[in-house]
Amino acid sequence: MFQNTKCECGHQNPVGTVLCESCGKPLLEELLTDESAPLEMRYDGVARRSQKANPHIVDRIWNFFSSVKIAVYLIAITLVGACLGTIFQQENTLINMTERSEFAAFYKEQHGTFGVIYHALGLSRTYESWWFVLLLVMIGTSLVICSLDRVLPLYRALSKQQIRKHLQFITRQQVVYNGTVEGDQEAWLTELGKQLKRKHYRVYQEKGALLAEKNRFSRWGPYINHIGLIIFLLAVLGRSIPAWHMDKYLTLYEGETRQIPDTNYYVKNENFTVDYYTDDELANNQKGTKVVKLYETEARLYECTDACDDPMKEPVLTEVKHHNIRVNSALSYKGLKLYQNSYQERVRFISVKPSLINSATGKSLGTFELSMDHPAEKLEVGSYKLTLSDYYPDFSLDDKSQPMTKTREPNNPAFVIRVNGPNIQAAGELYIYFAMPSEKSKYYEKIINESFKQRGDNTGLFTIKVENPIVDGKMNNITYSEYSTYLNIRVDKAMPYIWFGAAISMIGLIMGFYWQHRRIWLRFDDHSLSLGGHTNKNSFGLRADVAWALGKTGIEVEPKSLDNRRNVR
Repeated sequence: MFQNTKCECGHQNPVGTVLCESCGKPLLEELLTDESAPLEMRYDGVARRSQKANPHIVDRIWNFFSSVKIAVYLIAITLVGACLGTIFQQENTLINMTERSEFAAFYKEQHGTFGVIYHALGLSRTYESWWFVLLLVMIGTSLVICSLDRVLPLYRALSKQQIRKHLQFITRQQVVYNGTVEGDQEAWLTELGKQLKRKHYRVYQEKGALLAEKNRFSRWGPYINHIGLIIFLLAVLGRSIPAWHMDKYLTLYEGETRQIPDTNYYVKNENFTVDYYTDDELANNQKGTKVVKLYETEARLYECTDACDDPMKEPVLTEVKHHNIRVNSALSYKGLKLYQNSYQERVRFISVKPSLINSATGKSLGTFELSMDHPAEKLEVGSYKLTLSDYYPDFSLDDKSQPMTKTREPNNPAFVIRVNGPNIQAAGELYIYFAMPSEKSKYYEKIINESFKQRGDNTGLFTIKVENPIVDGKMNNITYSEYSTYLNIRVDKAMPYIWFGAAISMIGLIMGFYWQHRRIWLRFDDHSLSLGGHTNKNSFGLRADVAWALGKTGIEVEPKSLDNRRNVR
């Protein structure tokens, strides 16, 4: 059925308008029943899309997200979900775990049945889960639609305000005054306008009417707050982009160089230092204990410039940063930050420098270096060439007595080396060398080299061993690490936008909290003066402004007498 929304002033209002956009006259029947009750001035009574009659599917979706009640529900559900994610440690904070089975075992061991349920429900990855991201998207959508549904009509209403308002609009405001003014009304209006300007009002005047307004910008505070929150949410969602966010952990032994996952950067633990407090620096109840004073990693950051993705070639690395990483002193380079997280006391072999010895004469032909992580495939010792045929970091034998490695850690490293050179058979001589000085490794080395000799792979011409392995009670020609350092690798390109969104949001909050939009309408009908005033908050201040301005023009009133006592807002 057609609804006539044309006001008596001649202005055609959109369907859903509560107060005439031009003169302010109430249009709804329920507002006309009590001619003295204060008007509902929210959004200045303008029509919003969410009030559209006979909405289509798009309008229904719009109405859903434009509801403040729905927004509150979404925020409450998101807060509950975020709280669930804090019950137990999240997976992305667990160091040296990558497989789902490892995470499942961890939660079962640490938290029992509840931990198993927690992990099975996916709460161990709460902040990366599809439902949590969906909630954030829905909150962002609600913020956008809520703002558009209100700010655009409100802008139209405030930017085209009529100075002379309908009498019923004026007499049903928060602050009202009715009286008579004798003499020159225009001169009195001009004087009142001057007094209001002293209170920083912007005054608009036409024949027999006046509009005074200040702090209109505060009405945009909530919407600026919404803009800040939208930027904040978009930045949080941007963290799901791999290039924008990384939060991983890397374990490095002294002397070890490893690639930072998903980047072209490599980091080397040049040296790791741990300092302890002396007994003189400790309290009495701590004397005799080891209390860490400082631990730091002397790190070198490299960028791969060539052969980065070629497994057949060694990557070409260029050093870009050298920094001693301490707690709260990260290595930072182009948005990449390496933080000192923790460390662990653990002995690990790094490299060994054995000698190639002539078995007959016992003379050393030269020394070469074998790395436990990335041993060189080709080496030269004097006039001899050494080729690494195979490498077993953690040597063992399988069920068929065939060589294998149990792990990638150098717990029992074995190197199969082929020697070529003068006075050697064309195929060269094949030897196995165990770097770990233990009775078991010596036994394996002897047995396997004897089998090579029986097969004709060597003649026993050479021996590979470390000369003088112990000097002054210390290992000689063997490099090992006593500590492993744990570095937290972070990339967070979204963080500047998060701070920017938070700053915009704070500006909006300050605008809305510390300033009030105050408006005063006034009209003369013959000698009868009608004044109405409205503010979005702090009506006491508005009453004081009106009483002060009237007093300066010769009308003395008590501020409390201006209050429309039936105002329930």
